[in-house]
Amino acid sequence: MTTPPSAPEKSASADASSTGERIDEIDVSTEMEGSFLEYAYSVIYSRALPDARDGLKPVQRRILYQMSEMGLRPDRGHVKSARVVGDVMGKLHPHGDASIYDAMVRLNQPFIMRVPLIDGHGNFGSLDDGPAAPRYTEARLAAAALALTEDLDEDVVDFVPNYDNQLQQPEVLPAAFPNLLVNGASGIAVGMATNMAPHNLVEVVGAARYLLDNPEAALDDLMSFVPGPDLPTGGTIAGLSGIRDAYETGRGSFKTRATVTVEQLSARKTGLVVTELPYMVGAEKVIEKIKDGVNSKKLSGISDVTDLTDRKHGLRLVIGIKTGFNATAVLEQLFKHTPLEDQFNINNVALVEGGPKTLGLRELLQVYLDHRISVTTRRSKFRLARKQERLHLVEGLLIAILDIDEVIQVIRASDDADAARRRLIDVFDLSEAQSDYILELRLRRLTKFSRIELESERDTLRTEIAQLEHILSNPAHVRQVVSDELDAVAERFGTPRRTLLTEAGPSVATTSGRSKAATPVLEIADRPCRVLLSTTGRVICIDLSDDTLGAPAKPSKRSKHDAIRSEVTTTTRGEVGAVTNLGRLIRLSPVDLPHVPQSSIQLAAGVKAAEYLALDAKKERVLALVPLDGDAPIALGTKQGTVKRVALSELPQRPDVELISLKNGDEVVGAALSPDAEELVFVTTDAQLLHFPATQVRPQGRSAAGMSGVRVAPSAAVIHFTSVDPAAPIVVATVSTAIDTIAGTDPGHAKVSAFAEFPGKGRGTGGVRCHTFRKGESSLAVAWVGPESVHAVGADGTVRELPDAGAKRDATGTPLAAVIGSLGAAPAK
Repeated sequence: MTTPPSAPEKSASADASSTGERIDEIDVSTEMEGSFLEYAYSVIYSRALPDARDGLKPVQRRILYQMSEMGLRPDRGHVKSARVVGDVMGKLHPHGDASIYDAMVRLNQPFIMRVPLIDGHGNFGSLDDGPAAPRYTEARLAAAALALTEDLDEDVVDFVPNYDNQLQQPEVLPAAFPNLLVNGASGIAVGMATNMAPHNLVEVVGAARYLLDNPEAALDDLMSFVPGPDLPTGGTIAGLSGIRDAYETGRGSFKTRATVTVEQLSARKTGLVVTELPYMVGAEKVIEKIKDGVNSKKLSGISDVTDLTDRKHGLRLVIGIKTGFNATAVLEQLFKHTPLEDQFNINNVALVEGGPKTLGLRELLQVYLDHRISVTTRRSKFRLARKQERLHLVEGLLIAILDIDEVIQVIRASDDADAARRRLIDVFDLSEAQSDYILELRLRRLTKFSRIELESERDTLRTEIAQLEHILSNPAHVRQVVSDELDAVAERFGTPRRTLLTEAGPSVATTSGRSKAATPVLEIADRPCRVLLSTTGRVICIDLSDDTLGAPAKPSKRSKHDAIRSEVTTTTRGEVGAVTNLGRLIRLSPVDLPHVPQSSIQLAAGVKAAEYLALDAKKERVLALVPLDGDAPIALGTKQGTVKRVALSELPQRPDVELISLKNGDEVVGAALSPDAEELVFVTTDAQLLHFPATQVRPQGRSAAGMSGVRVAPSAAVIHFTSVDPAAPIVVATVSTAIDTIAGTDPGHAKVSAFAEFPGKGRGTGGVRCHTFRKGESSLAVAWVGPESVHAVGADGTVRELPDAGAKRDATGTPLAAVIGSLGAAPAK
C-alpha cells in the first residue's frame, strides 16, 4: 500500500520538535517573487536611478556630501582619491570601493558631464581608456558642486540614518541648479533604465525661470529656451522631432554626428578632419571601425587615419582621402558604417517621491522647482528663527549694559547662579535665555564700543528679519528668490552652447530601404573643367558644371584679384602638363586640385604650384600649363633668346620629362602650345619685341637645345615669351623701371598697345622697339602679350590699375601709382 504524502511531513515535523527545531513550510514561487521585488526596489531606489530633485544617484550624493564634510573645497588642495573612497565607503556607502571610485571618476570627466562636479588631478581616463587607480589620482570638489551642497546646515532638506544608524546623511541635496537636466544620467535598474542627455545650464535655467513666472506654460514655450540637448563633446544633432517627443513624453531619440570638415592636408592630398565626436564615442573606437570597414571593403577611398589629438588643440582626427574620390561621398559612407553618426535614445526615468516615473521636460522642471521652493522656504524659516533668537539675546544684553552696575549688584548679592538667574528675570523683566546669556557675559564686552556694536547688530538683525518675513509672507516672494538664485548660478557657471541643432534628416547613406541610385558616388566623375595658373604661382580647378568635385577651396584671409598666367581646358580625370623654368614638363591630374565653381572664381583659393608638384621653390617654378591630348607642339623660349618646339608625340609616359637642354645660366621664361598658324613672340628687358611665324621653328626632339629665336643685347635678357593667334585681338602691355633703384620701390610707367602695331621680323633678329624709356629708366620690369583683357596685380596678387589700351608701340607710357608685380589675363566669370 502506498504511503500518504502527509505521513513523511508529520514525521519530519515530529522529529524536528524532538530536537527543539522548527521547520516552516513556504511556497518557493511566493518567496522568490517577494525576494525579487525587494531586491528590485532596492536597486531602483538605492542604486541605479537618480532623484529628480538633485539629479544624483545615492552613491553620487554620498560622495559629494562626504567630500563637503571633509572640507575638500575648490580653494583647498587636492587629496588622494583613495582617501575619499575610504571615507565614503566606511561612513555612508558600504557597497565596495570600485563602485564609489567609478562614480567619482564620472563626476570628474568633462566629456560626460556638461558641468563637472569634481575637480580631479591625474589620469581620470577617457572614452577609450580607463582611469588610473585611486591611489594615483587626487580630487576635490568643483565650484559647481558647492552649489549643490550649500546650505545643508540650515535645515533645507531632511537627513536620514546611514547604513548602520551611526551617522546622518541628506536624503537629497539642495541643488542650486537643475543638475539632472544639465548633466544627464544613465543607469540600469531591474526592469527599467534611464538615459538622459545633458543640456546647457543657461538654457535650462531660462526655462525654469519662465515656468516659475508662468505655471501654465506650454511645451513649445519651454522649448524656446531649451531647443535640444547640449552635449559636452559638441557635435551636431540631426533632426529635432525625436527631441520633441522626449520632451513631451519622456521617451525619444535623436542622431548625433561628428563635426567634420573637408580640408586640403597638403598640396596634393585632401582629408576629412574630425574635431568633435558624438556623445560617448571615443577616437579609438572610430579608428577601429574605419579600419574594419576598409578591410571588409565596406569603406572605399580612405588612404589613412591619423589621431593628432592633444591637450593643447583638442580632438583632431585626420582621415586621408585617396586621389580621385569624392570627400563628401566618403563622409556619407563613414556616417553609415562608423560611429561618426550615432543614435542617442532618451528615456527620462527618475525617482519622484520615492518611486520611478517617466518625465517630460515640463515635469522635470516642475519637480526641481518644487524642490527649490521647499529648500528656499525651509532655509528662510531657519534663518528667521536664528536671527530672532539672536535679536532676543542682543536686546537683553543691551538692557543689562544700560544698567550694568545694578546687574553686577544683583549677581553679587545672589547665593548661586540659579538665584542670580531668577533675580535678573524678576528685576529686569528678562527671559531665561537672556539671563543665562548675561551670566556668561565676559567683562571685556562691558565697554562703550561694545554697546555701539550691539546696537548696530540689533538694527541689522531687525532689517534681515523683516526681509525674511517678507519672503515668507507670500509664495510669490519665495518664487522670486528661487528665480534670482537660478539666474546667479547661470551667470556663474553658464557656458555657450557646444552642440549644433539642425533640422536635417539622416544622411543618404543611413536611410534604410534606399535604391541603388541613392547611394553616393565615391569616385569623382570625369567632367569638364579648367585648370588655371595664376601669375603668383597658384593653381586651381574650375568646375564647368558647378558641381562639387571634392575638397572645397579655401580663399586666403586677404581679398585678392590674381591674374591668369596660363589655363587649360580638360576633364577632371584628364592630364595636364606643367612646364617649369628648368625646362621640365611635369604631368598632373586636376582630380585632387582645390576647386571652385565657375560662378565664383577665386584664384587666391588655389594651392601653390611649387608645393603641389613638390618643387624646390628656390630653383624651380611653374611657368605655364599645357594640354597633353592635342597635336600642336609645345613652344619654349629661354632667357638668352633660344626657341624650341617639341611635338607631343615625343613625350614619353613618365611623371616628368625634360623638354630642352639648357646652356649654363639659361632658363625657360615662357611656354605655350604653338600651332603652325600662330606667331611666336619675344620681349626683352631692353624693350625689344620680336614676333615671327611658328613655322619658322621646326619641331625637335627632347634632347635638342633649340635654335636662335631673338638676338639679345649683352646687357639684356628675354623677359616674356608666348605664342599668339595673330587674328585674335591681342595687346602688348609693358612696364618700365629704373634699373638703379631698389626693386619694388619704383612704380615706373606702363602702356598698353595693340599687337598689330608691331611689324614682324625674321627669326634670329633683334625685333622692334616696344617701349621708350624716360630719363632714369633703362629696363622693362614686366611685359605681357596676350588677350586684350590684360590684368595687372601686385606681388601679393592685389589688383593694380593699368592705362587704357591704344598707346603707340614706342610710347613712354603713363606713370603708375603702385608697383606692378605681374601681368596676365583677367579671371573669366
